[in-house]
Amino acid sequence: SAKRQASTRAAVGAVACRAFDASAQPGVTPPLGFFDPAGICKDVSETEFKRLRSCELRHGRAAMMGAAGLLAQSVYKLPYYENVPSGLAAQWTEPGANSLWLIFGLIGCLEIGLCPWKEDPEDPGNYGDPLNLGKGSISLDMRNKELNNGRFAMFAW
Repeated sequence: SAKRQASTRAAVGAVACRAFDASAQPGVTPPLGFFDPAGICKDVSETEFKRLRSCELRHGRAAMMGAAGLLAQSVYKLPYYENVPSGLAAQWTEPGANSLWLIFGLIGCLEIGLCPWKEDPEDPGNYGDPLNLGKGSISLDMRNKELNNGRFAMFAW
């Protein structure tokens, strides 16, 4: 009747609105599916999710470089670092301890934005491809591999 017609008119003028679905973003792969063990992405906005994804990518990349560095130092020693022990003990001996502070300073500068590369705000983790390694575009498969390898490396630490 009249009440039904009023609700139908209101529904016709309504705009369909979809909430942001973080589980539909790159990085959702088997066997884990949507990887959010702490529930951090529950009810976040798209802007906040992009910020969190950017942090995840940066920290994953740093963890992958750190894991590669731990493996490389057991095989190859830089000049003047021949007497520095391999593994995590390197951070407690000279000159390894001084180098650790240098690395922390460099990471701090990159974190506060003092770097020559600027991230695309619409595409988290995309700093461009200055060496053209992606041959123009980076596939969804490569994005998934980077996210999952970064997550694995973060667990390794």
